[in-house]
Amino acid sequence: MLGVGKLPMDLLQRLLERYQGRDERIVVGPRVGEDAAVLDMGDRYLVVKSDPITFATDEIGWYVVHVNANDLVTMGAQPRWMLLTLLLPEGRTDEGLVEEIFAQASEASQGLGVALCGGHTEITHGLERPIAVGLMLGEVEKDRLVCTAGVRVGDHIVQTKGVAIEGTAVLAHEMAETLAAEVGPGLIARGKRFLKEPGISVVADATVLCRAGRPHAMHDPTEGGLATGLWELAHASCKRLVIDLAAVHVYPETAAYCQALGLDPLGLIASGSLLAAVAPEDSARMIGALNREGIGAAVIGRVAEGPAAVEVETGGGLRPMPVFEQDELTRLFGGWS
Repeated sequence: MLGVGKLPMDLLQRLLERYQGRDERIVVGPRVGEDAAVLDMGDRYLVVKSDPITFATDEIGWYVVHVNANDLVTMGAQPRWMLLTLLLPEGRTDEGLVEEIFAQASEASQGLGVALCGGHTEITHGLERPIAVGLMLGEVEKDRLVCTAGVRVGDHIVQTKGVAIEGTAVLAHEMAETLAAEVGPGLIARGKRFLKEPGISVVADATVLCRAGRPHAMHDPTEGGLATGLWELAHASCKRLVIDLAAVHVYPETAAYCQALGLDPLGLIASGSLLAAVAPEDSARMIGALNREGIGAAVIGRVAEGPAAVEVETGGGLRPMPVFEQDELTRLFGGWS
C-alpha cells in the first residue's frame, strides 16, 4: 500500500505519461517537477495551478492562497485569479470558523492583488479538520516564462532564505506542548511566527530574481523538503546537481525542533524557500538584489554533466542526496496518530 504524501516520482511519471490530456495549446503539461500548467492564450500564456492544504493549520485560508501563488511566480507569472474549495468537518464547523477562513483567504488574496472569483464550500463527512484546495491562475508574457526544466550545465543553484520554514511553523503550532519541554517556550514562540516571518511566500523572492536577471529555472520545494525539491529540479531538467550542504541555511528553530523530534530538516516540508538555477556570471548580482530587499540567499550547488541526479559534496567525494519517500512531517504525524 502507498503511504501518506506525494506519490513516488516514478509512479507519478508513468501515470502522467499514460493519462495526460493532449491539446495543441498546452505549452507545459503535467510533468514531475514543473510547478504549474501553461496554456497558450494567443498574446500571452495563462499559468494555472491547483494545490491543497491538508496539514492542520490555524491560518489555512491565508496559507492556501500563498502556497498556490508560490507555484505561479516560479514560472515567472503574475497571480491574478483564484477559486477556493473548502471541505469542512461534520460536527466541528460553525459559522465563525467558515467566516474566519474566508477572511484569511480574502486578506491574503488582496495582499497579492489576486481576485477570489469562485469555488465551492461544503460540510464533508469523515473529515477531522478543514481541507482547503486552491486553483490559481496567472499570466506571463511569452518571452518571460520560466520552467523547472530550464536548468543548464554550469548553472549555480541559488537558494533563498533557509529550510524548512513551512515545516517549522506547523511543528510550532501543532507540537507546541511536546516541544516546549525540549526547546523552551521562547523558541516555540519564534517558530509560530515563521508562517509570516520569514514567511512561506516566495512571491517577493521570484519577483526580485526576475527583475535582476533571467533565471534559467525556479522551483518551490514543498512536501518532501529541500531534498525532494532538488530531486524534482534534477528530474524535470535531466541534469545532475552537486550540492554543498554546508551552504544550506537551517534555522536554529528548525534544527532544535528536528533534533527533539528525530526529524531530518532536509525532508521537512519547505515552502518559503526558492530554488533557482542561474548563470554563474549572474548569481552574485541576483543574490545582491535579494539581499537589498532583505531576502537572504546563497549559492548551494552547481549543475554538472551527467544524467538526472542529486549528489552531495563530502570530504571523501560525492554521495547521493537522501530520498524521502514521505515528508518528515507526515511521518511524524502518522506515528503520533
